[in-house]
Amino acid sequence: MKKLIFSMALLAGLSATAQIDTPQPSPLSKVEQNIGLTSIEIEYSRPGVKGRTIFGDLVPFGEMWRTGANASTKITLADKVNIGGVDVEKGTYALYTIPGENEWEVIIHKNTTYWGTGGADYKKEEDAARFKVKSVKSNTTVENLTIGFDNLKDAGADLVLAWANTKVVIPVKTNTDEKVMAQIEAFTNPKPNYRPYYNAASYFYNNDKDLNKALEWASKATELKGDAFWVYHLKAKIQLKNGDKKGAKATAEKSKELAQAAGNNDYVALNDKLIAKCK
Repeated sequence: MKKLIFSMALLAGLSATAQIDTPQPSPLSKVEQNIGLTSIEIEYSRPGVKGRTIFGDLVPFGEMWRTGANASTKITLADKVNIGGVDVEKGTYALYTIPGENEWEVIIHKNTTYWGTGGADYKKEEDAARFKVKSVKSNTTVENLTIGFDNLKDAGADLVLAWANTKVVIPVKTNTDEKVMAQIEAFTNPKPNYRPYYNAASYFYNNDKDLNKALEWASKATELKGDAFWVYHLKAKIQLKNGDKKGAKATAEKSKELAQAAGNNDYVALNDKLIAKCK
């Protein structure tokens, strides 16, 4: 009897202190995206539609929203970027929004300590940026709030918020060009190394910049690395893009010759295709 009483008391004590671990209704998510030479990280909770009317009901129009569930959504910038047309310095911020029927106001806020929007404690003077973007209606339902990136380019991307039948696209621009140009300036001046010239020429070619300057750098790279079939191939592409078919053909033939000597059949094929375009 004493043993039974002891066991029951022990179970009662465990019941009072034990906790049951269950799934979160709005699971935490984190997305990190490299854009050009920087990165952006977003941490947010993902509520579901669950048959409810979301915007204009669960999330009222004209009221500040934490842009997720639970704690405020956080956005971390590895460098200064331009978001929605506004420059925002490196750091971690809260990402708030004020949804409207056709337009949303987006707020990048310096205070990240609030659970939600902060209510009466919120201070507008702590905003790092405020801007408006259009919202788009869709026939496709996104069940869980989704924040991610699309249209990735060297100089920027689109930050996309989608939930239920609504999508918002926020343009993001990075300072990739400024960083690359600084590196080009630093590396092409002090010492004769082919790689910086090759990288600079490739960047200008891929981003439709000054092709004459790109050709100058590619030519310098071939002078410093005369057996580099990949450098000659880049030079030929630049010449062709610049309208010099004759020069492009001659350079591609040189690249093909070097690729054959090195046993690189991939570049032999690439140069054959480029030579064909020069006819």
